[in-house]
Amino acid sequence: MRHGKKTVHLSRTSAHRKSMFANMASSLIEHKRINTTVAKAKALRGFVEPLITKSKEDTTHNRRLVFAKLRNKQAVSELFREVAPKVGDRPGGYTRIIKLGNRLGDNADMAMIELVDFNEVYDLNEGGKKSTRRSRSRRGGKKSQPVATKDKSTETKAKSEEE
Repeated sequence: MRHGKKTVHLSRTSAHRKSMFANMASSLIEHKRINTTVAKAKALRGFVEPLITKSKEDTTHNRRLVFAKLRNKQAVSELFREVAPKVGDRPGGYTRIIKLGNRLGDNADMAMIELVDFNEVYDLNEGGKKSTRRSRSRRGGKKSQPVATKDKSTETKAKSEEE
């Protein structure tokens, strides 16, 4: 049973795990997408999304908190300059995980994790207009119209005119 186990250890020590997440998050921020295993991608999402949320408010305190996790000055500056303005109105869900299949060497499940707002190809709302889901009401739908019945006499007249 896994009662109270909130973190995925990924068969690594805590120092190795923190360094790995810092490096992967820096690469994700700089390159906007990276390929990794599915387990690492899911664990990275829980690491990088709070950092992006902190970057929405550009204060010295938030910069220091993010730098303490990332340990990469260029990644922190790019996060606050480029990524934060683009995700400013998004209330979370800054990353997308797309499964790619299995790796050839060891058959591990591979995935691509990317920042959602930086992919123009996969963007669903291209026009900038946000679509809302609305359901049709059962009563106010289509009104029943009388079905037109075909007369045999009109069919024969139409056929004779065509010939």
